[in-house]
Amino acid sequence: MHALYNLAAWMAQPLLRRKLAARARAEPLYGQWVAERFGRAYAAPAVSREDESPLWIHAVSLGETRAAAILAQALRARRPGLRLLLTHGTATGRAEGAKLLQAGDAQAWQPWDTPAAVARFLAHFRPRAGVLMETEIWPNLIAQSAAQGVPLALANARLSEKSLRAARRAAWLMRPAYARLAAAWAQTDADAARLRQMGAPVAGVFGNLKFDARPDPALLALGQRWREQARQAGRAIVMLASSRDGEEAAFMQAIVQARAADAAGLAGIQWLIVPRHPQRFDEVARLAQSHGLRVSRRSAWPQSANEGTGANESGSANAAPPAADLWLGDSLGEMPAYYAAARVALLGASFAPLGGQNLIEAAACACPVVMGPHTFNFAQAAESAQAAGAALRAPDMPAALAAALTLARDEAAHERAAQAALALIAAHRGAADRTADAVLTLMDEGLRQTPP
Repeated sequence: MHALYNLAAWMAQPLLRRKLAARARAEPLYGQWVAERFGRAYAAPAVSREDESPLWIHAVSLGETRAAAILAQALRARRPGLRLLLTHGTATGRAEGAKLLQAGDAQAWQPWDTPAAVARFLAHFRPRAGVLMETEIWPNLIAQSAAQGVPLALANARLSEKSLRAARRAAWLMRPAYARLAAAWAQTDADAARLRQMGAPVAGVFGNLKFDARPDPALLALGQRWREQARQAGRAIVMLASSRDGEEAAFMQAIVQARAADAAGLAGIQWLIVPRHPQRFDEVARLAQSHGLRVSRRSAWPQSANEGTGANESGSANAAPPAADLWLGDSLGEMPAYYAAARVALLGASFAPLGGQNLIEAAACACPVVMGPHTFNFAQAAESAQAAGAALRAPDMPAALAAALTLARDEAAHERAAQAALALIAAHRGAADRTADAVLTLMDEGLRQTPP
């Protein structure tokens, strides 16, 4: 059966190349260093000496890379000069990961999961140990690492009920992969129990690394400035955050319906959408215009609206973002600014059966959240936020919009929710220290595994 998986992965390589070429039209980074996906022509030089072997951290996309950044900071605090190898699967992940690189570090695409590609990757970089972030279980990647004595751990590990069911359906492939891990450090007790059902060697429940993130003060200041400028214009900002396909249309339709019912009551609201994927920015702008909404795009705001200070050199106030029915957050790396600007955020990917986005970043920026019914990817964080009063849950988009408007207009209720969000973050910090200590132990004591 594993041979059939290998055959399917090998035969899929031309399809992968075509997919990358298509994605590169919207995100050019997908068209760069493509040979790395197949274990060839690496931009980074080969590792020739054992003492140069890096710690490998694989973070597939943007969210995992941000969690990896928290872990990397804790590791470097303990061991300055630690060499890192960062691998990614998406353009947003690789772009974010590039910000973490220091002298001696390397970065590459994740090798496609064929035995040959993985073997070439391991021979080139010779990692001392590896950390896979959150959910990244690739059978050949793990099997080849174990065969070459490279211990791999699954950090910030999570496994939803939906993913567990899928893994069980392919247990012949996935159970050996989980079992070959050197360790799994789970986010929650429930994640740990599900991981153990798949045979993973759970070595601790460390919490969620994302609770240890500290938003960039400059971005918080920028967002607070946007909020104040909106307030001076008599508007409160209500945001749909990290939205996915289908959710923007539902949000806009709910706005149109709410306007028809109470046009005067919505005059004090500034709508904001921040799509999850940058290749959809133009699509969402066209969608808003088709709903009769005037759009102002973040990328077109005047320079003075982008600065973090309140006045220019002459002392006059900086220009506010242009007035429009809808602001479109078509930028990368500015989510703390958007959350700091918003009175309330509706949580993307929770109004379609996609499992929800990470709401911890919103809480760290003191932004209350309204969630839809689908939060299975971050179930524990969602439940904790709701129990703490930092988040509300709604059955659908119209109900969520109504709840967000109520919270945005109620000063006392909003302040309670904002303070609950900050308290939630403070209560759950510490995963970075626990995980960093475990990673260094894996490197130092591990940890060359005996091939099974």
